[in-house]
Amino acid sequence: MRVFIPTTPAGLASVHADGGIVSAPSVAYAVTDAFRAWYDSGDEEELEYGALTRAAEASLRLLAAEPGASRRVVLAADVPDALVSVREQDGPGAVLVDATVPRKRIAAVHMDTADAEGAIAAALAGGLTDELIEATEEHELLWFATQELADLL
Repeated sequence: MRVFIPTTPAGLASVHADGGIVSAPSVAYAVTDAFRAWYDSGDEEELEYGALTRAAEASLRLLAAEPGASRRVVLAADVPDALVSVREQDGPGAVLVDATVPRKRIAAVHMDTADAEGAIAAALAGGLTDELIEATEEHELLWFATQELADLL
């Protein structure tokens, strides 16, 4: 199952240093049956983009606890279905990955560029209101290969 794991720049540095996500369980977002019904799309790419967007919002919330951080980070990983439990009570598409995720299972890194930092800072300073969160979503997370991970730090 493809999962989108929200993290922060410091979390990304830990993934690089540790060779993967070593803390388990990890909160993530995925295209679950309930997410499909909620998002109301039959297009698989659009559904994955929706799950990525939910993870980006969760990353923004994580940034609130990391002073000075100003870029959202989401890791896309492919993990066995047996290691994923649905947590719909935590919102559409919410799942829990109950295992470490080695770097070889991380398919891509999605991360803001510098042009998003102003919107991120405003959202964090403004208390993460819906309006401010939506303003951050105007900035697309860019896709990076895992081989570029060290360059992102």
